[in-house]
Amino acid sequence: MLKFEEVSKEFKDGKEIIEAVQPVSLTLNKGELVAIIGPSGSGKSTFLTMAGALQKPSKGIISIDDEKITNLNDKELAKLRLEKIGFILQTSNLVDFLTVSQQFELLKKYKKDVISDEKLDQLLKRLDLDKTKNQLPSEISGGQRQRVAIAKALYTDPAIILADEPTASLDTNNALEVMEILRELTKEYDKTTIIVTHDNRLIQYSDRVLEMIDGKLTETKQ
Repeated sequence: MLKFEEVSKEFKDGKEIIEAVQPVSLTLNKGELVAIIGPSGSGKSTFLTMAGALQKPSKGIISIDDEKITNLNDKELAKLRLEKIGFILQTSNLVDFLTVSQQFELLKKYKKDVISDEKLDQLLKRLDLDKTKNQLPSEISGGQRQRVAIAKALYTDPAIILADEPTASLDTNNALEVMEILRELTKEYDKTTIIVTHDNRLIQYSDRVLEMIDGKLTETKQ
């Protein structure tokens, strides 16, 4: 569960103070996929980086599973990101010279508390990746690479999944397939998932839709 309590973010531009995110209070629950839409420069990315403990709010409190993260120091935040948050980026962000299996072996070196090998095998099979284990990223399709990214995000068993334009580099069929998979796994693994997207076709896969305009976040679908 992810909770925002009167959270806002301001930046200084010379003498001017810019309110990138206006005060927002909301709770995002486990098993829920929430889409955030809005034009470029509206504050979506700022909101996502605060949710991902990549930057602190100017005001307010952010909690993950009832743990207040706002006052944690940099070392504690790094540990929190490793243990509690999974990131899915616009590009799959895989290591070019590692096979699919080796991508997970690398993660395991940095975080010991990962899902079991049996569950990983089940996840890869669920994502139709079981036959790609020994292949390099360059040897699989864009849709497959993005599914590997989803598997990596789930591998560390985080509470929160944050996806920044996860289908931006995919064609329509692969984009919709990835979103269907992400929705199903959000429910199956009981995660809190937030996606930031410009693609309104993806809204159909979300439980809630939040729209960000000029730093103000409002709910358009519930």
